[in-house]
Amino acid sequence: MDITNDIKYIGVDDRDIDLFEGQYDVPNGMAYNSYVITDEKTAVFDTVDARFGEQWLNNLDGVLGGKAPDYLIVQHMEPDHSANIKVFAEKFPEAKIVASKQAFVMMKQFFGTDFADRQIVVGEGSTLELGKHTLKFIAAPMVHWPEVIMTYDSTDKALFSADGFGKFGARETDEDWACEARRYYFGIVGKFGAQVQAVLKKAAALDIQKILPLHGPFLTENIGYYVNLYNTWSSYGVESEGVVIAYTSVYGHTKAAAELLAKKLEEKGCPKVAVTDLARDDMAEAVEDSFRYGKIVLATTTYNMDIFPFMREFIEHLTERNYQNRTIAVIENGSWAPNAAKVIKGMFENSKNITFLDTVTIRSALTEENTQQLEALADALL
Repeated sequence: MDITNDIKYIGVDDRDIDLFEGQYDVPNGMAYNSYVITDEKTAVFDTVDARFGEQWLNNLDGVLGGKAPDYLIVQHMEPDHSANIKVFAEKFPEAKIVASKQAFVMMKQFFGTDFADRQIVVGEGSTLELGKHTLKFIAAPMVHWPEVIMTYDSTDKALFSADGFGKFGARETDEDWACEARRYYFGIVGKFGAQVQAVLKKAAALDIQKILPLHGPFLTENIGYYVNLYNTWSSYGVESEGVVIAYTSVYGHTKAAAELLAKKLEEKGCPKVAVTDLARDDMAEAVEDSFRYGKIVLATTTYNMDIFPFMREFIEHLTERNYQNRTIAVIENGSWAPNAAKVIKGMFENSKNITFLDTVTIRSALTEENTQQLEALADALL
């Protein structure tokens, strides 16, 4: 598939996978992207997952037309992109392997060799001439592994962005980019906002007309839209106005409180109310919404003088990813010793710029007083 006259796509779509990285539900599959630049010298960008090695090599052969490639550029060593490096090296023994110093260390770990006689080590500002195409390498450590590099082709003004700007779903999936890109970002990259911000500052100095990630579709129009979203996500800003209500409930009383609050917010004109049952709904979707909107309500029972396990797991997902700049309200339920609010506030004690609203405490079941408190909480959340 031609992206430009010289940049070809040789990646694959995985329609069989159910869980990406063993945890993220991917109902529309996953794309493993790989590219080739054909010039006086030919450069291949990354490989694909091990299960698709033969298909990838066939795609590559179709582009090469009998010619041997000169370089394999390894931008990221996660196995869904690096699994076929050794296969490539054996098939094309004259090709050089271009990667960061840290990537070659990982190659030794994965394959038992770091290809010492074929290495070209690159880092921030390194360049590689292919002919009319000049490649400039951009160090992108911890986006989201330490060895990552991105590559800018100044001729076609294309940024090969490694896992940056990726999304869940096979490449040809007909769906809104932002939703699954947001879930991908906060699930996988979200902890490293500062590092993403550093890369975005480097990218701002480049004339980027195409973004070619290792997952998801090529981005060739409205580049500013995608960059602005990444800037918001990586700076932990609020993308959309709305309230997330995340709850766990044992016998239905906490659920009733969460649903009553949602109803009151909707009646008062809240632009978006996202309600999620943490025991049943996709946890990654709940995390995504929590970073998308600026306000969140955590409703849970006191459980063994702690909080319900699914709520604890959810909060750990948030704090692990540097949750900040948000307003939080707590609805706690405890029949004899409500303790959930204290535990929850303690879990956020190291989070930056968190504002807590007044806690609503339920003792077993909703009372008229609780209903009035939820009314006041709805007002406070608007």
